[in-house]
Amino acid sequence: MGAGEGGGEMAAAAVSLDGVRDKNVMQLKKLNTALFPVRYNDKYYADALASGDFTRLGRSRLLPALDLKEGGAICVYIMTLGVLAPYRGLGVGTKLLNHVLDLSHKQNIWEIYLHVQTNNDDAIAFYKRFGFEITDTIRNYYMNISPPDCYVLSKVIPQPHSKK
Repeated sequence: MGAGEGGGEMAAAAVSLDGVRDKNVMQLKKLNTALFPVRYNDKYYADALASGDFTRLGRSRLLPALDLKEGGAICVYIMTLGVLAPYRGLGVGTKLLNHVLDLSHKQNIWEIYLHVQTNNDDAIAFYKRFGFEITDTIRNYYMNISPPDCYVLSKVIPQPHSKK
């Protein structure tokens, strides 16, 4: 994610989240190019199309991109979550991340993790506000960008207690 989110609850309410489909996958490609220093291959976009409810694009003149890849049966891997600079601080990233948290809970997935470049202080602070913690550092994770290192941020969602 490019920058931190703050406030903007009324603006976030106006954002609708749309699934990624064949007809709008080019929009996702353009957003990723604008938002991230990493270039994604065709498999990434095929996975985005196949991930169903997890992958979302924001509409209503706010143009965030969220692509999530399930990391097995018990966790979710957030591959990308980005908000274009003019729309940061309006609650768009909050709405996108809350979508992931809510959907994970509904599907009984209790762990979410992601990678963040070590110098992306805004993104790290954003995720920490949602209870994510730095759990690892991976050296030389990124190619052709500096710094090449990333943090792994993880969040374990408390499971509801079963009633007897």
